[in-house]
Amino acid sequence: MAKIWVEAYGCSASFADSEMISGLIVNGGHTLAENEKNSDLSVIVTCSVKDVTAHKMVHRIKSLKSRPLVVAGCLPKAEQVTVEKFSPKASLLGPNSLGKTLDVINSTLKGTRRIEITDTDVTKIGLPKVRLNPAVGIIEIAGGCMSECTFCQTKLAKGELQSYRLGDIVRQVKHEIEDGCVEVWLTSTDNGCYGFDIGSSLPELVQRVSEIEHNFMVRVGMMNPMYLPRIKDKLLESFASDKIFKFLHMPVQSGSDKVLKEMKRLHTSKIFREVDYAFRNLYDKFTIATDIIVGFPTETEEDFIKTVDLINETRPDIVNLSRYSARSGTKASQMEQIEVSEVKRRSKIVFDLAKNISQERNEEWIGWEGQVLFDEISDGITKGRNFAYKQVVTDNKVKLGEKIKVKITKAMPNGLQGVLVS
Repeated sequence: MAKIWVEAYGCSASFADSEMISGLIVNGGHTLAENEKNSDLSVIVTCSVKDVTAHKMVHRIKSLKSRPLVVAGCLPKAEQVTVEKFSPKASLLGPNSLGKTLDVINSTLKGTRRIEITDTDVTKIGLPKVRLNPAVGIIEIAGGCMSECTFCQTKLAKGELQSYRLGDIVRQVKHEIEDGCVEVWLTSTDNGCYGFDIGSSLPELVQRVSEIEHNFMVRVGMMNPMYLPRIKDKLLESFASDKIFKFLHMPVQSGSDKVLKEMKRLHTSKIFREVDYAFRNLYDKFTIATDIIVGFPTETEEDFIKTVDLINETRPDIVNLSRYSARSGTKASQMEQIEVSEVKRRSKIVFDLAKNISQERNEEWIGWEGQVLFDEISDGITKGRNFAYKQVVTDNKVKLGEKIKVKITKAMPNGLQGVLVS
């Protein structure tokens, strides 16, 4: 029996992978270490979606390589050479190879390096897990995606779309709730195309999950705009349940149709506008989150202004902003790059604009009273979410998993503050 340290970075699917890796470790007779210093072996579940993230991963890999190490997640699959350059003795575990977790760990503990990055898992549903947050069940509904974005490494790491069976997902949701979770996240590389390969769809899944007879909330994860016209009407209907957070994460990336085409995003700014309008028009106080990339190699000043115009027009509650960075193995990395100083200038403009819009959107909630589900403890503070997935904090003491009526008294760009209503 060994003590294993597990840490994860990146998206919710990456954290879900780390929970399953931890579950397999415990089921395999090992224990989880409280920190890397007291461990016999470390597992780092990596992300490689951004250049800055990859640099952080490399730094962590270098700092952990003095003892037995397993590098898991997207980076070893997308950039095996990079991992091996900085930690040649580390074993590698791909994002679709979790079934090999114990084989890789046991081999590494014995001093034999092992590489398992070939896709071997049929599904991740039903694997044991050790939750990072006992209140939240993270469920991966599919692996891979259908897109071929020129800037993204995710397809290189996770491959083609592989949707998991709807019935299996529903049973997993029931298990999470019966095991004490008050909130469920449905996550994947792209939820929008869930089920296209197995004759199902995201609206059908959301509807089935919302029919489960328990008291819980569901966060439906990221979906790219290009597939939403096929499912928009039924997705609108499926969000009617009070169990579904009125929240949509829809990465548009650019307001320029020319740039979107060169990114191979397969959607237009019009599609984003139409979906944004449809959800906001049907549901009061609906939260829209999006992603923006500034400085894509072909982005001109005119293209950039179109992105600014789109943000001003649609006024998303949340903008996840990225400066374009060339990722190894992608088509865009072979294009002529824009000067870093210009990318920084554009980034500053969008950052300031998005921050102001977030503040104004959140100020609309001042005076609102309603139920808040407290689902997270961060920096010693218990934080909650209201029906539109707006983050709420309070000076009152509350317990994780409690649902309490709150009155909003203050707004910040990143959330709301309130007091408990007796």
